[in-house]
Amino acid sequence: MDGKAAVEAALFSSSENLKVQDIADRTGLDEAAVRHIIKDLRTEYDERDSAIMIAKIGSEYCMMLRPEYGEYTGKFAKAEMTPGMMRTLSTIAYNQPVLQSELFRTRGVRTYDDVHALAEMGFVHRKKSGQTMELTTTNRFSEYFGIGSTRVADIKKWIDKQAKNAQAEESGKDEPETDG
Repeated sequence: MDGKAAVEAALFSSSENLKVQDIADRTGLDEAAVRHIIKDLRTEYDERDSAIMIAKIGSEYCMMLRPEYGEYTGKFAKAEMTPGMMRTLSTIAYNQPVLQSELFRTRGVRTYDDVHALAEMGFVHRKKSGQTMELTTTNRFSEYFGIGSTRVADIKKWIDKQAKNAQAEESGKDEPETDG
């Protein structure tokens, strides 16, 4: 067995972040070898300017798309969320922590179904707060969208950047094409 290929396959195929010990246990490699292989793989992906990276989230690792290539995923990947769910998720992410009752006033009746679905997908964490729920995004949210951080300030910056990019793209579409 090629240990490097086994570790790469584990990172590629896992839908969750992996601890070095988990990779070692499942591949039969020792932890030191797994750590060395992960370091090598991270260097390889970085040196060839790959759109894929191996990210360290806390003490765990995952294979993910580099944030700067995130704009291309929507053009090829099948949407898992409706546009309404995406708006609900972005509202939660931008205003977190946010009470579900406040979100209901902003987003309306659909809030409850959206929040339930987003929690089931692992993007939103719910915590009881009085008669309502306090909502925050999860690590999975940051990983899925390639934000590279779970800090609220970083998530806000990322959302602002996405909104500016979308506005620039929209304004560019409205301009008449010229033959220059």
